[in-house]
Amino acid sequence: MSKIYAVGDVQGCGPSLKALLKKLPTKSNLIFLGDLVNRGPDSLGALRKLKSLQESGRTECILGNHDLHLLAIDAGLRKTKGLDTVDAILKAPDRKELIDWIRKRPMALSNGKVLTVHAGVLPQWDLQQTLECAQEVEKALRSKSYKEFLANMYGNTPNKWSNSLKGDERLRLITNTLTRMRFCTPTGQMEFESKEGLENGPKGYIPWFNVPKRKTADTLIYFGHWSTLGLLRHNNVIGLDTGCVWGGKLTALEISNTNKDSKSLEIVQVDGYDHPLRM
Repeated sequence: MSKIYAVGDVQGCGPSLKALLKKLPTKSNLIFLGDLVNRGPDSLGALRKLKSLQESGRTECILGNHDLHLLAIDAGLRKTKGLDTVDAILKAPDRKELIDWIRKRPMALSNGKVLTVHAGVLPQWDLQQTLECAQEVEKALRSKSYKEFLANMYGNTPNKWSNSLKGDERLRLITNTLTRMRFCTPTGQMEFESKEGLENGPKGYIPWFNVPKRKTADTLIYFGHWSTLGLLRHNNVIGLDTGCVWGGKLTALEISNTNKDSKSLEIVQVDGYDHPLRM
């Protein structure tokens, strides 16, 4: 049986992606954990390669905040920022095909035992609710009126879940949870500014995966997004954003359906991009 690997944030690091694929077994199944593009030296090349891999049937790619940022720029709703490296995508002859492909990617994936997301999961959500919420955003992205969703996607409120949330506010909170969250309070109130490590969050906030009685505590979760954590293997949670775009590594870690200890799973790493602006 072919192995399955989860892969951390590529962020447009085309050369690192190419090097990683050479090191992985040829018939591997891959799940990329979001932030497929942006900040790296070859967002267009990375995106084309990931699209090709997905269409071959052995790969899937979850959406992250940088991928949604690209969709918003393409829709004319946002402008590129100083560190963005998506101009080549916007000028590419296959721009429409690439954008349509991104819009059809999932926000979360699960086989019932393992969950993969870009950023995090609210403590009030169990596995089933996480997937159902992800599907709400996926439906909005795949609709003909997806630009209306993108136009209302940005903002830090509401920052706490309620089953009564509806419309744009509900979709915004779900999107922020799955693509931006790092810290929250024990009751699930999110904070979006801090990017520090485990012990350096704002007063009263803790890493989302350390919330007591989190409903997904018994689900093995692979996520990306939080590069200051590096490779994290912690209480049924595995973080794989190892700072590829900031001179770190691009990391792939085997996904196992058994209770195999995560430290015994195969890990494959390659050097990242030595970003000229990294500290």
